[in-house]
Amino acid sequence: VQLQASGGGAVQAGGSLRLSCTTSGRTLSGYTMGWFRQAPGKEREFVAAVRWRAGSTYYVDSVKGRFTISRDNTKKTVQLQMNSLKPGDTAVYYCAASLRSILSTISLPTSYDYWGQGTQVTVSS
Repeated sequence: VQLQASGGGAVQAGGSLRLSCTTSGRTLSGYTMGWFRQAPGKEREFVAAVRWRAGSTYYVDSVKGRFTISRDNTKKTVQLQMNSLKPGDTAVYYCAASLRSILSTISLPTSYDYWGQGTQVTVSS
């Protein structure tokens, strides 16, 4: 599975961005798709995930109510709508995919087998 993340950019605090993760076209019904982010000098952090078949979503507490993850079965893409952005959201954002049963470890980077190249999100105050 090849993943391509896009949609990053620079915005002011309170603004919005929509990230997209395009897959290689493979059927994703058994996959869990996740978004992670990594700020300079920090570890990679879980942001959100969606289980493709069930559509169930998961978020880190710091983005609940502000970010929304969704999937498009037709386009085979995963989006991350980010609203009310804060300077603390500044990071490189990565999309990831896993075919394993990872519900209990869905927030761990090691649970994911495939990664996109990352897209920079910069939020200024």
